[in-house]
Amino acid sequence: MRNLETLLGGEWVTTGEWIDVHDPADVRTPVARVPALSAKDVTRAWDHAERGFAVWKRTSPFERARVLTDAARLLRERLDDIAADVTAENGKTLAEARGEAGKAADFLDYYAGLARQGYGTLLHDARPNTRTHTQREPLGAILVISPWNDPLITPARKLAPLLATGNAAVFKPATDTPLSGLHFARALHDAGLPAGVLNVVTGRTREIEEALLDDARIAGLTFTGSNEVGNTIRRRLGDRNVRFQGELGGKNASVVLGDADLPAAAKAVAAASFGQAGQRCTATSRVVVERAVYEEFTRLLVTEVEALTLGPGSDPATTLCPLSSPRQRDSVLADLEKAVREGARVLTGGEADTEGERAHGCYVRPTVLGEVTPDMALWRDEVFGPVLAVRAVDGFTEAVAAVNDSVYGLAAAVFTRDIGAAYRFVDEAECGQIAVNHPTPGWDVHLPFGGFHDSGTGYKEQGDEVLRFSTRVKTVAIHFGA
Repeated sequence: MRNLETLLGGEWVTTGEWIDVHDPADVRTPVARVPALSAKDVTRAWDHAERGFAVWKRTSPFERARVLTDAARLLRERLDDIAADVTAENGKTLAEARGEAGKAADFLDYYAGLARQGYGTLLHDARPNTRTHTQREPLGAILVISPWNDPLITPARKLAPLLATGNAAVFKPATDTPLSGLHFARALHDAGLPAGVLNVVTGRTREIEEALLDDARIAGLTFTGSNEVGNTIRRRLGDRNVRFQGELGGKNASVVLGDADLPAAAKAVAAASFGQAGQRCTATSRVVVERAVYEEFTRLLVTEVEALTLGPGSDPATTLCPLSSPRQRDSVLADLEKAVREGARVLTGGEADTEGERAHGCYVRPTVLGEVTPDMALWRDEVFGPVLAVRAVDGFTEAVAAVNDSVYGLAAAVFTRDIGAAYRFVDEAECGQIAVNHPTPGWDVHLPFGGFHDSGTGYKEQGDEVLRFSTRVKTVAIHFGA
């Protein structure tokens, strides 16, 4: 087992107190330990971030771009080692982990390029001999709180634009999955990021929460996680001038219309639902099927799901990984039991897998549930696991109503050969991400990302939309001549 250090003020440090990191494929023995920082350590992190910001905001954007580009290169050079740690701490397959590491490098490259672009706009002014422009400036020191389900790509999505635009950061990775974020920090450190610009707080949230959230120097906070935690943070910041960007829950739906290519739709829905064991923010968890093709589509879907191979992420043969922790496994099993009590019918799966070596891991068989009704908790509540609810509807209008029957609004998809129906769906579905004949996950780095309603806040991630969160706009009028 490895003892790892964390990054504070440009130095790699330990504290003497440790947090064990476990592989969800076999939770008996820790695979690594990371420092358990104290509240005093967190205050030191804010001290470092304050000093780092003073340096970084004055650093040339071309130098910022160089650091990000070099860090991207290091991530790619170290991809195999990084992917192994993503799999070891999170459980996802090596193929998924490699894809995550590669995408993290893509974020750095994209925002390195964006750092070189213009940072303002020249505006007309009604006053004579006056030139007016806007310019974007960094906010300051920003708190980044990332989840356990995408422990590398989410920090990359958040940190790359913040750093490109001249901000400093205090970064809190999920307690269960800190190794990936430390790899990201090490690449930036080795690429020459100045001391204090990025500080990584590994620790138990309950012990350091006040030091993290109540420091007066927080200029902004970007968070991905549950609505319960996100709303608690938002209320805590409510009377302070702190920007809040939240990527919260989802109950994403895919619609299969009667004219769809059913085999292709079944493959796409299975991939969208069970990739990363359903632990993606944009994973499909509800399928709305036009009644005329319900039986045929359900049969094709179950066949696709039953072909998945459940096993440890480190096994190349695995196509469905374990859940990320015993806590998450038990939560999903409780949701399944409740769904069956409420009348849902198990079409496949529906239980833990404890065969052989899997008895020591966090395995739940991929599950499809039929006869799901809108009054069931399964239809409304986020499960965040390999569980898919299927419901029959009569026609397009009822299908859209079913998609919109949610407090969430993150992602939705429709499968159809009718271009008119596709465009109607785009207009009428109340979600921030819409796919037509594609799975719900899979958004690239330059595409704005974020949901409507209870799935998020007014600030999007990714693309140039994120600059609305990571920068402030100053308007300047200059009078010249007589």
